[in-house]
Amino acid sequence: MCVETEVLEERYALAMERIAQIAGECVCEEAFADYFTQVAQFLLALKQEREFVEGGGLKSASEEELIRRNTALYADVLPAHYAESYADPAYAVHRLGKVHGQMLSMLYCEMRSMIPFVYEHALEELVIRLELFVEVYVCYVYAQEEGGTAVQRQQAETGAEQTVLEPAGGAGLPAPEDVRQILYWYASDYAEIAAETHLRQLLLPEGNFAVDIIRHADLTDTRYLYAYGEYVSENERETARFLASLSQEQINVMADTYTEGYRIGFAVTGKDLSKKKTVEIRYQIGFERMMRRAVENFAKMGLGVTCYRAATSILYNPTLHPTGYYGGAVNRQYRFDHKDDKALILDKQWMHHKLEVTRTAFERLKEAALGYAGPAVVETFGEHAFSPKNKDSALQMSAEQNALWVEYRTQAGALQRQYILEEERSFTIIAFPVPEIRDAFDAELVQSLGMQSATQVYHAFFADVIRINTLDYQRYRKIQQTLIDVLDTADYCEIKGMNGNRTALKVNLWKLSDPARETIFENCVADVNIPVGEVFTSPVLQGTEGVLHVREVYLNGLAYHDLELRFADGCVQDYTCANFETEEEKRTFIRENVLFRHKTLPMGEFAIGTNTTAYAVARKYRVQDKMPILIAEKTGPHFAVGDTCYSHVEEVRVYNPDGKEIVARDNEVARLRDKAPEKAYFNCHTDITIPYDELGALTAVRRDGSRIDIIRTGRFVLAGTEELNEALQEEAVKN
Repeated sequence: MCVETEVLEERYALAMERIAQIAGECVCEEAFADYFTQVAQFLLALKQEREFVEGGGLKSASEEELIRRNTALYADVLPAHYAESYADPAYAVHRLGKVHGQMLSMLYCEMRSMIPFVYEHALEELVIRLELFVEVYVCYVYAQEEGGTAVQRQQAETGAEQTVLEPAGGAGLPAPEDVRQILYWYASDYAEIAAETHLRQLLLPEGNFAVDIIRHADLTDTRYLYAYGEYVSENERETARFLASLSQEQINVMADTYTEGYRIGFAVTGKDLSKKKTVEIRYQIGFERMMRRAVENFAKMGLGVTCYRAATSILYNPTLHPTGYYGGAVNRQYRFDHKDDKALILDKQWMHHKLEVTRTAFERLKEAALGYAGPAVVETFGEHAFSPKNKDSALQMSAEQNALWVEYRTQAGALQRQYILEEERSFTIIAFPVPEIRDAFDAELVQSLGMQSATQVYHAFFADVIRINTLDYQRYRKIQQTLIDVLDTADYCEIKGMNGNRTALKVNLWKLSDPARETIFENCVADVNIPVGEVFTSPVLQGTEGVLHVREVYLNGLAYHDLELRFADGCVQDYTCANFETEEEKRTFIRENVLFRHKTLPMGEFAIGTNTTAYAVARKYRVQDKMPILIAEKTGPHFAVGDTCYSHVEEVRVYNPDGKEIVARDNEVARLRDKAPEKAYFNCHTDITIPYDELGALTAVRRDGSRIDIIRTGRFVLAGTEELNEALQEEAVKN
């Protein structure tokens, strides 16, 4: 054992020894004593779990025992128990008062982030959090010793017994700012360690925890799922079992489509993949059999593979939708409740420190950063729809902090692009359904499809998704070029909804100066965005106006009902939805999760999806509301708010298969990139699709006023595109 590890083990033992004493001390007011006792018991359970892992228990235990252990670690935040957990800010505030309750709920959330570090053998990650908890506890102990409890003080003054405790404060509690400062300096002091740890996991393939599991685990034995330390639900178990049942040929089709799309993404944009050394993979656990084949494919391209865990600790900037590799969704309300925990620490000093330590980490790893080729993402879909509940008890960022966070993300993105060159990297994304989608397959559907069970329907649906992901791109390329040839003659497009859809949009288009050599729209086939099926452009903002409305849409893991955005000169002017009762709640929900806290966003993309097969499959299985953006955007016209598709690489010349240069690569906002880059980019891009059955008309309007319908009442009517209606007609006949 090296000296550094010995020191960490000593610190770990000391912290655990102090934590073991908490339950018997009872030195705080009753509610706070209960909080510290419960959290201490959780940490002692983690100590036992560490001993189990270090002792080889993962290999010797039965799957039943592993399930029991895994469930016990996450039980406190599962929906059945969450309302009585200090992890729920509503419960913590009820028991401890608003100020202390919010801070201590955040602290417990940080303690819960330790679970996977036990499995990664990340001793330092454990030690710094244990020491944080002890420091906060001692702060409360000292306050009690110096001031006594509110109950004791009342008894001393009146001589009467006091049975009602005011949990929000009192003589026995520390000043809230003292507690906040402990949390603040924890986040600041360990920011450097977190920055370097994250970048090493992103850029260096050697000894990568997740990739080692993919390469070496026995994937025929689902016990391997528990080696991650992530929550393992029936979703992950069934996914692993289902993939184990597929033939190697089927696995190869899934993985090869994914990795070949990545390679083609470099080829079609003229980027040199041979200069790169690493590719980052992202996936949900359960897909390891596919990922093993993918790792092998990437190795043949000369790429080492990296992967990092989706963040749950405040040191690693957790996001509402997990990014990296991740397990089951323990409780999405829990994640939503803690999305603004950074409100306790976010100020200019922290922001500048965070940026500086990130720069230092990049400098140490700048050679590896140049070899980074970009992410290859496997998304999943089919989970139960989630409509979050807003809680006054949850931490909320102030208007000033929202502005600071937008500034931080802008500067962090610019910093990363200094070391990972945007013009040299690429990406790919593919999506597959998880077993939970079976709950959408009711008995009527099962019977109508002539099948015996929802599980059988799921297997058939999965096969159809593979078919969607592997459609003949040459066929679509030809049809899409027909669309582009007409769109290149248009001055603007009009889009109108039907069947309850209130969309009425005018989208202004780029004006070509040399139509023989230039084009407005990109002919997108199955490379970076799998599956095939769209043409897209960056619209001209001035003159783009009107209302975009969709009745139901699922964006970044959140369901929206009657989402409506109003545009003026290409930027969001107003917005609402039907998710909540009050207009303030509706607007806050959209501002945080669609506008990503910006006051407004431009329309960064206008596209026409052509994958009618995907649309028909969604209708066949009645899962339109569960299809991910990646597939849904190909099933109708869509509009992205945020950056353009060419964000940060506007100067790179790109061409369609017909040899024409795509010139509509930026807009009026993106052109500020040289003079005011902080105003040019937003670090977000969210696609919102109007499905064909809500689309009344999409019309190209020329400068002379002549009009050419592209789509009318949900069907392609432009000559040369009628073939796209075949899948729609087949499904209509079946229904």
